[in-house]
Amino acid sequence: MTNFGDGVAMAAAPLLIASLTRDPFLISLGALIGWAPPLAFSLYAGVLSDRLDRRRIVLTANAVRLAILAGLVTMIVTGTVTVTWALIALALIGITEVFADNTTSTLTPMLVARDDLAVANARLQTGFLTLNQLAGPPLGALLFTAGATWPFAGQLLLVTAGLVMISRVTLPPHGRENGAGGAGLWHDLREGIGWTVRHAAVRTLALTILIFNITFGAAWSVLVLYSLERLDLGPIGFGLLTTISAIGGLIGTSLYGAITRRFSLGVIMRVGLILETLTHLGLALTTSPWAASVIFLIFGAHAFIWGTTSVTVRQRAVPAELQGRVGSVNTICVFGGLVVGSLIGGTLAARYGVTAPFWFAFAGSAVFVVALWRQLMHITHDEPEAALKG
Repeated sequence: MTNFGDGVAMAAAPLLIASLTRDPFLISLGALIGWAPPLAFSLYAGVLSDRLDRRRIVLTANAVRLAILAGLVTMIVTGTVTVTWALIALALIGITEVFADNTTSTLTPMLVARDDLAVANARLQTGFLTLNQLAGPPLGALLFTAGATWPFAGQLLLVTAGLVMISRVTLPPHGRENGAGGAGLWHDLREGIGWTVRHAAVRTLALTILIFNITFGAAWSVLVLYSLERLDLGPIGFGLLTTISAIGGLIGTSLYGAITRRFSLGVIMRVGLILETLTHLGLALTTSPWAASVIFLIFGAHAFIWGTTSVTVRQRAVPAELQGRVGSVNTICVFGGLVVGSLIGGTLAARYGVTAPFWFAFAGSAVFVVALWRQLMHITHDEPEAALKG
């Protein structure tokens, strides 16, 4: 439900900012606050989720988000909303989402048997794709055309539904609900980062996510220009590429249970990274919208299958009391890679043309796949204390 609300806001938030100002800087600032909160607050959110009652954190974060949404809706209804207040509200909502999402990600391994984590994560991804990626954005845009208030009022109702649902969940203890026994914040941060660095499998997974988000971020940072100039698509065509990718993800996650019964997680990760590497090559070479659509469909399936696998691997390997902090390190790798990649992609496109970031992504991904080929089969350690050496 909360992901559905986020999907509605995904389209409505930039539309709200654009309705209040035509200043390109302020509009880009609206996009910036989408990835800035995870970079700034993920590590702290991870510490809290390992120190305190996780259910209470999710309830509190969503309750604060509800209060901010109520304030934003009130300002829109009364006509007092300004671009400054809208940006502040969206930034605060993004911060609360970091704490809610980081902690929510630790709940699945507390509620689901270890052998069922792969299927459970695939079902969660299916819900995310269906509501956040496919249904939410077009509904948000449609509601905004009826009035700026409606999409945010809808998000408020959906977050309320999510809060009520999580209030009815009973969690087993994870070992540190009563605090950290006097240990300080920096001690907990060092413990989480240190565990990640020492655990060979999880360290390799984090490094893989970082590098492949740099190459992905480089290519996808200019995707709108690529679709307009290289594929000769209009704005609607660009939107359809995202939709096609989401449909591919939905297909991939629906088949995930059958795939994991036939192939090991290590094999799935190897094949996935090869597919991602070939995706960049295919997009660098093609000028056909139809060929690009097929590539996006396959890539969407890969992206969500690989994402589900990486989450499952991490949840199986990390002890319950460290899930929040190790998950936050993973989040830093995701968004840090995207930020670095987007800077590289923009620079390459400006100097060498719109396909240059895709060639960079292909070459970088290929080198990294070769370098990690052996380790990828050992990345799927199942036991919490396994593979600590290296």
